[in-house]
Amino acid sequence: MKPATIAYLLGPLGAVAGPCRPKSSSSTAVEVTSSVTTASTQSTAAPTSTMDAPSTTEAPSVTPTVTASTTSSSSTTTSSKTVPTGSGLDALMKAKGKLYFGTAADSGTLDKRENAAIINSDFGQLTPENSMKWDAIEPTRGGFNFAGADALVAYAQQNGKTVHGHTLLWYEQLPSYMDSITDKDELTSVLQNHISTIVGRYKGKIRAWDVVNEVFKEDGTLRDQNVFFRVLGEGYVRIAFEAARAADPDAKLYINEFHLESGTSKKVTVGMAAHVKKWLAEGIPIDGIGLQGHLGGANPDAKGMRAGLEVLAETGVSELAITELDIVNAPASEYAAVVEACLEVEPCVGITTWGVSDVDSWQSQSSPLLFDTNFQPKPAYDAIVAALS
Repeated sequence: MKPATIAYLLGPLGAVAGPCRPKSSSSTAVEVTSSVTTASTQSTAAPTSTMDAPSTTEAPSVTPTVTASTTSSSSTTTSSKTVPTGSGLDALMKAKGKLYFGTAADSGTLDKRENAAIINSDFGQLTPENSMKWDAIEPTRGGFNFAGADALVAYAQQNGKTVHGHTLLWYEQLPSYMDSITDKDELTSVLQNHISTIVGRYKGKIRAWDVVNEVFKEDGTLRDQNVFFRVLGEGYVRIAFEAARAADPDAKLYINEFHLESGTSKKVTVGMAAHVKKWLAEGIPIDGIGLQGHLGGANPDAKGMRAGLEVLAETGVSELAITELDIVNAPASEYAAVVEACLEVEPCVGITTWGVSDVDSWQSQSSPLLFDTNFQPKPAYDAIVAALS
């Protein structure tokens, strides 16, 4: 998430927050469109498809069972108790009055039958890991590659899942043409066109959007070493949210950030909480705050999650969500604590893990997800089932 520095390199304690990093995936044919031309090209940046006339193959129909056990304490042992289809994590979460238990995916993930089986059984919402980021979806100025995003949205619709769009504005993974923009009016136009084109294409098909992503430093001040702040100042936040609201008035609009798992840190209090209160008072249409939830290693642990949620619930937004959850070595107690925190704070509407299994995780070396490299549920899965039961 942060620029690559020594503090953010992978180490024995895991990676410091930042899964918005791309993970390479296989690509198919790409449709690139602009306001004046339509052309075909080959993409290496993201999986591909088209929405209006999907070129992807429909995901296999799978009726899996998921296994779980409440007796193992190891974070790596495979669980053994059978959980019937239809009583997976999403169904259990909804039975508690929440909206979803979701996961991140893209075409490369969905193409694996094992992932499709798990998603269909356990997850009710999908977040595109990379295919909606700026460099993947508008790689050339005015030229949009909707293929990977279309494939994910089509899969979600075919399989009864909602979608959380990610992400419309982020200072990372930008194509090179963005850095050459120095004029305020020009960047405003580029930003508005980017957001209105993407959100408008999926109007009514995407439940919520991460409109702006990772805008705060650890001291609570706004990141200033990026083209958006450099040219537009803080005003880019209003421009982005207003463009998204105009393009789809019914979508929930989020600001998304890492290291919010605290009730006292400056990033939470001086940064997110204070700014969101101010922006709402100024009429900026922010509906939700996303707490990414990259935990363990050099990142926070789960003990501060409830406090962070409680502080952010006081900002005036209607929703909170844990948007990118993964925990180094997947300790069962930590996953259970995150789920319990969401259950205890009413505005928390759902949880999304940042990937299905360790095979596709952005930090697979730290085994941070609920399913192992053999696509088997871990004790952390069992702990979540217990917390939701």
